[in-house]
Amino acid sequence: MLAGHAAAMDAAQADQRAAALVARMTLEEKIAQLQSSAPAIPRLGVPAYDWWSEGLHGTARAGYATVFPQAIGLAASWNAPLLHAVGDVVSTEARAKYNLAGRGDHPRYHGLSIWSPNINIFRDPRWGRGQETYGEDPFLTGTLATQFVRGIQGDDPAQLKAAATPKHFAVHSGPEKGRHGFDSRTSPHDLEDTYLPAFRMAVTQGQAASVMCAYNALEGTPACASPLLLQERLRRDWRFAGYVVSDCDAVDDMTQFHRYKPDNAGSSAAAVAAGTDLDCGIAYAALGEAVRKGQVSEATLDRAARRLFAARYRMGMLDDAGGPYAALGAQDINSPAHRALALQAARESIVLLKNERATLPLKSTARIAVIGPNADALNILEANYHGTAVDPVTPLAGLRKRFGEAQVSYAQGATLAQGVSVPVPSTALRTGGKEAAPGLRGEYFANTDFSGKPALVRTDRRIDFDWDEVAPAKQLDPARYAVRWTGELLPPGPGDYNLNLHIDRCFDCKGHDPVRLYVDGKLVLDDHGKDYDLNLPLHFADTRPRPLKLELRHTGEDQGIRLQWSAPAEAQLREAKEAIAKADAVVAVVGLSPDVEGEELQVSVPGFAGGDRTDLSLPATQQRLLETAAASGKPLVVVLTSGSAVALNWAKQHADAIVVAWYPGEEGGTAIADVLAGGYNPAGRLPVTFYASADDLPKFDDYRMEGRTYRYFRGTPLFAFGDGLSYTRFAYEAPKLSARSLKAGNKLGVDVQVRNAGERDGDEVVQVYLSSKAAGAARHSLVGFQRVALKAGESKLVHFEIEARQLSTVDAQGERKVVAGRYQLFAGGRQPAGEAGSEFVIEGTEALPH
Repeated sequence: MLAGHAAAMDAAQADQRAAALVARMTLEEKIAQLQSSAPAIPRLGVPAYDWWSEGLHGTARAGYATVFPQAIGLAASWNAPLLHAVGDVVSTEARAKYNLAGRGDHPRYHGLSIWSPNINIFRDPRWGRGQETYGEDPFLTGTLATQFVRGIQGDDPAQLKAAATPKHFAVHSGPEKGRHGFDSRTSPHDLEDTYLPAFRMAVTQGQAASVMCAYNALEGTPACASPLLLQERLRRDWRFAGYVVSDCDAVDDMTQFHRYKPDNAGSSAAAVAAGTDLDCGIAYAALGEAVRKGQVSEATLDRAARRLFAARYRMGMLDDAGGPYAALGAQDINSPAHRALALQAARESIVLLKNERATLPLKSTARIAVIGPNADALNILEANYHGTAVDPVTPLAGLRKRFGEAQVSYAQGATLAQGVSVPVPSTALRTGGKEAAPGLRGEYFANTDFSGKPALVRTDRRIDFDWDEVAPAKQLDPARYAVRWTGELLPPGPGDYNLNLHIDRCFDCKGHDPVRLYVDGKLVLDDHGKDYDLNLPLHFADTRPRPLKLELRHTGEDQGIRLQWSAPAEAQLREAKEAIAKADAVVAVVGLSPDVEGEELQVSVPGFAGGDRTDLSLPATQQRLLETAAASGKPLVVVLTSGSAVALNWAKQHADAIVVAWYPGEEGGTAIADVLAGGYNPAGRLPVTFYASADDLPKFDDYRMEGRTYRYFRGTPLFAFGDGLSYTRFAYEAPKLSARSLKAGNKLGVDVQVRNAGERDGDEVVQVYLSSKAAGAARHSLVGFQRVALKAGESKLVHFEIEARQLSTVDAQGERKVVAGRYQLFAGGRQPAGEAGSEFVIEGTEALPH
C-alpha cells in the first residue's frame, strides 16, 4: 500500500496524486494497468486489482449477498427512493467483501468498481438481456438509474463508497446473436430522443464515476472508439470526468468482428485515443506495439492511467485502512435490514394486471393448487448477474408458509418449453425407508472421497443449488467437499424421460467437479468434463420407484448443481389435475427463466434462440397447462415470472387474475404470497409494453424507434406501459398548473390531488404525461412520476416540477428544443387513453444543450 497518504478529499486532489504516481511508471507498467486484471507494482506499493465486479440487483458472483428483484422488477416499483436504497445495499455489501478480502490484492468480483446499472432502453421484448434494464422509457430509466448510481457511490464527500458504471454506451439492446459486430443504424432524432437521455441523467445528475462502452458500432464506428459518444457527448457536452471501461472483449471485437482495424494494436490505439481508458479483455496488451508504431502516444496512455488511478484514490484503495466504510464486514452481508429491503422491493415490484370478480385476495382458508414449472425453481428468483441467495423463498414455499402446508397441493404440471429441462420436483423424489419424505437424503462430507462420517445429513426436497463461492453448509470448506444424495425417483407415468444434470461450470477454471449418477443401481453417468448440461435419455415402462444416487465431488471452482428433467406431458398434466381436484383455487406460476432468456445463451428451441426470443407467446407446454387448469372451472390465478413481456392473450381472456412477479429475488415467494393473500396491496406498474404478438413490431435488428414502445407504437397493446391495478380505488382531481402560458426554457409546476377512494390502504403511482403536436414529438411521454402511500379515504397533494428538458422535443437533426405551441398534460394512475388533458401554451423557442 502507499502508506502515508491522506484520503483524497476531492476529485482534483485525486487527479494530482494519480498524475504523480503514473509519472513514476514505465510504459509496460502503464499498459498493464489499463487492463481489467491489473497486476501489482510492488516497487510503487500498488496492489493488484481486478476491476470486474457486478451489482445489477445485489452484489454478484462473490458468494452470499442480498438478492433483490431483477432490474426490470425494480423498475416496476416506479419508486426512485427504493432504487437509491438498493444501490446503497449493493455498495455496502461490496465494501464488506472488499474489506474481508484484506488490504492486499483483490480478485475479480470482490472490488469496488461495480459494472452496473444496465440502462439500455428495452426497445424490443425479444431481447434476452432486457431483464437487466429499467424498461422502455428514457425518463423512467434515467430517474431510476440516477438514484441507483447515487446509492452505489454514497454521499461521503471524501471517499466514493464504490464506483457505479452505467452501461452499455450506447444504442445496445440486442439481438444477442451477432452482438459483437453489429452496427446500430439510427437517426439523429432517435439517438438524442431515446438512446442517450438516461445516460445523460446518470452522468450529469447521478455523477457516475464510470461508464462502459458497448460492443456494437454506431453508424459504422465501434462504440468504444466513437468520438461522437466518448468525446463529444460524454466528455464535452456532459463534462464527464471519470473513466470509461470497455465491455468485455469489445476492443478485440473491433478487430475480429467489426474489421475496424487490421490488428489489436490498431484497435487499441483507436479505443484509448477516443477515451476508452480500461480494457476488459486482451486487446490492450498490444498497446506497446501501437506506441512503437506511432499509432498512439504514451501521453494518451498516461491520461487513461491517471483517470483509473484517480478513481482508485477516490475509493480509498491506495491509502492506509480507514475511512467511513472501513468497519463494514460479514455482519453487513444479507443483514436483517437488507433482507427486509429485498422483501419490500419484491412486494413493490409486483404488478396486478387482471382481477375479475375480486378473485384476489384469496381467502385465508382457501385450499390452493400450486402448479407450473416456475413454482419451485431457484433460478427464477435469482435471474442473472446475481449473488448467492441466503435462504431463498420460492413461490411454492411462500404460499405453503402463508396458507399452511396442508392447504396447498402442488404439481409441476409442465416443462418450461419444448426441449428445456426444469428441476425434478419434490413430488418425484423420495428419501425411502420407513420414514420416507419428499426429496433425497443428502450426506455432506468435509472431504472429496466420501470417507468417514458425513459432517451433515439432511433431506433436500430438490437438487437445485447455487453454491457460487459458498459451502453447502457451515461445517464445510467452500473449496473442498463432497455430497451424496440417495433415495428414489418416482416417475409420474410411463414414457420417455430426459434426466439432466446442470452444473454451473466456469470457463476458465483449472478443475471441474466430477459427478456420478446411478439409476436403478446402475451407473448411468460418470462425468469429469466441461459441459454445463449433461443429458441422459431414459425410458420407464411403469411408475415403480427407481433407486437413485447422485454423487458430487467439489474439487474445482464450479458453482452449483441442478438435477433436472423433461417428463412426459400427459403424466405431468394428470398430476396437475389431481392437485387441482383437491383445491378451491389454482395458482399457476408460469413464464420464462434465465435458462431461455439472457446473455448470449446456448439455447435453440421453439420460441428461443441464443438468449433472445423469437415468439412473445407463453410456451406451448405451459399454455396447455393453463387451459387444463381453466377446464376445472375453478378460479385461475396466473403468476407470471419473467424478465420481459409475455403475450398472455389467452390468460387475459380466460384467467381470473394475472399477477406479474418478474424475477423477484430471494424473498420473491414471500412477496407473491403476501399479495395473493391480501397482506400486501399491489401497486407495481409495467415499465414495458406488453404486445399481443411479435408481428406488431418492426424487425428486431431495426434500431429506429418508429412503431416501438408506448411512445411510438400506434397499435393496441395487450397491456400498456404504466398499467397496474390495486385492491383499492383512487380518484384524481384535474391537475393544477403553475401557469397556462409558459416562456420557453422555464419549468412547469404541477399539483395533483389524489384520493384513496376504496376501503384498503395502498400505494398509488401518480404518472404525468405530456403530449404535443410538435415535429418529432412522441404520441405522449412520461415527464413525472411519484409512488405515494394512501390510507383508505386519505387524500394527498402531489407536486411535480417539470423541467425544460421534459418539455422539449428533438428535431430530425437531433437538436433538442423547447418549441412554441399548445401542449396537453395528463395526470393519473396510468397512461392517457384518449381523454383530454390540461392545456397550456409555450411561448418562444429555447435550444437546449446535448
